[in-house]
Amino acid sequence: MRASKYILIFTGLLLMLLFNNRKAMAQQDPLYTQYMDNLLVINPGYAGSKNIGNAMVVARSQWVSFDGAPATRSFAFNSPVEGKNIGVGISLLSDRIGPIKQTGFYVDYSYFLQVSEDFKLGMGLKGGVSFYRANLTDLITIDPGDPILDNDIYENFLPNVGVGFYLFSDNTYLGLSAPRLIENKITREDVSTDYVNKQEMHLYFVGGHQFELSPDFQLKTSGMMKWVKSAPLSFDLTALFGFREKFWIGAMYRFDAAYGAIAQFKPLPELTIGYSYDITIGDLSGFQNGSHEVMLSYNFNLFPGRSSSSTASK
Repeated sequence: MRASKYILIFTGLLLMLLFNNRKAMAQQDPLYTQYMDNLLVINPGYAGSKNIGNAMVVARSQWVSFDGAPATRSFAFNSPVEGKNIGVGISLLSDRIGPIKQTGFYVDYSYFLQVSEDFKLGMGLKGGVSFYRANLTDLITIDPGDPILDNDIYENFLPNVGVGFYLFSDNTYLGLSAPRLIENKITREDVSTDYVNKQEMHLYFVGGHQFELSPDFQLKTSGMMKWVKSAPLSFDLTALFGFREKFWIGAMYRFDAAYGAIAQFKPLPELTIGYSYDITIGDLSGFQNGSHEVMLSYNFNLFPGRSSSSTASK
């Protein structure tokens, strides 16, 4: 089967998932500007696809100077398994916005299928747990006697599973994923409602391609579409220009939401340091000083003799 057929299948699956369920709430998953280097947290099919071990730490502070602004920290590690067409990964996530903090631990498994001479398809499963806390008693309220705010909310064990498909070659990739399928309800015994919050399912469609402009210059393009019930579709577009695949600089645009700049540097062949700065568009623009994101990525040559993939997401 030709690779173009798989691209059409990916697109069809995406459209079916997007329009199959309309009910809903707002976007909840952490936001990343350098998502193209941090795909494991949203797509388990990515695990092991670079043919080399990789550990990555990302720290993001959104809407700096805005009280209660989102702050995200993540750690991810993934690797192929020696002698097998499979990959494994783990990820740790911490996301805080206002009085609400969510942390999670996830394990990833992927199986790779050669679908053409140039393309492989990674089919992945993700499983793990998250922990939810809302510090309602720390809030300053107009009505101090409101019983709803008398107690904090704790949900200490919220299991979840996810799936992902990742089609890739040396310079192109496409991915479709739903990293958390179970819509856990956050409840409180002293509140007479079915639930006070809910973990909504998010869907991601990503793609990218790296152009070799000359022996010294490269252009890396990528895009991401994120969908969650009852929230507007989120579109990110990114372009990075590289010099000898060591220095990268470029720009991003999140439709009707933000724009910004990205810079990455490889001081060692194994180490990548990335920084991005976003400026929010809209009503919040006058109340905060942008968003900062720092990324550290390190490759481990766990299996001598293997060569790392040069895919556009590296």
